[in-house]
Amino acid sequence: MRQARAPSVLAAYVLHRYDWSESSLVLDVFTRESGRLPVIAKGAKRPYSQLRPVLLPFQRLFVTLGKPPKAGEAGDAVEAGGEVRLLRGAEWAGGSAMLTGAALFSGFYLNELLMKLLARQDPHPELFDAYAATLPSLASADDAVTQAALRAFELTLLLRLGLLPDLTVVTATQQSVALDGGYALLPEVGLVSARPSDTPISGTDLVGVQAALEHGSIPALQQACGRVLPALRSQLRALLHYHLGSNVLRTRQVMIGVQSLG
Repeated sequence: MRQARAPSVLAAYVLHRYDWSESSLVLDVFTRESGRLPVIAKGAKRPYSQLRPVLLPFQRLFVTLGKPPKAGEAGDAVEAGGEVRLLRGAEWAGGSAMLTGAALFSGFYLNELLMKLLARQDPHPELFDAYAATLPSLASADDAVTQAALRAFELTLLLRLGLLPDLTVVTATQQSVALDGGYALLPEVGLVSARPSDTPISGTDLVGVQAALEHGSIPALQQACGRVLPALRSQLRALLHYHLGSNVLRTRQVMIGVQSLG
């Protein structure tokens, strides 16, 4: 006789949630130990549910997951491609205050990147830690700090998914970048010498960004990104769109729409 799986407690963030039946929710949670998981939270919408005030985005949680539901129990609530788990409990694990205003859009942008690029049940503990370290910077009153945090997370995500070339080496020739040279990161060919139409990034700045990536320090990476924001933003956007297969993310569309009303 098969022994029932014991519940497991995981560090997690809620990336996305939507209604399932009148009283329950389906969650997409990003866990440190098991990656991105689909989870059913039964009864979470009920007025007196202890889960209702806890299952919020951008809040670090400890979630207790039980065994998967029986065949057919989840119905059509979750699309194929991942084993659905039942949420047994969730507790706030402390951390930053809730994001508001423009910071909220930035947070949802990170969540959308993870939802679209990170496969289910593919653990990336370093990426989880980077996400946790990035959230506080999104609430900064200094837009440059927020933009540097976003670029640092984009770089970390691409690196952990194996989609980022070595930024100190010209991809085609495998020669080291010249510190006084100008370079561009192109989606289909990697790192190249900048063309007249490109906004170049210096070899010195690329070496600094690569060193921070290898060190794994998010503050150091944010500082390195802050020195090359305009060029890095446009080049990373093109690279992300290439791998996403989409020109505009939903979060960015909403942000543009809100800004146009101002």
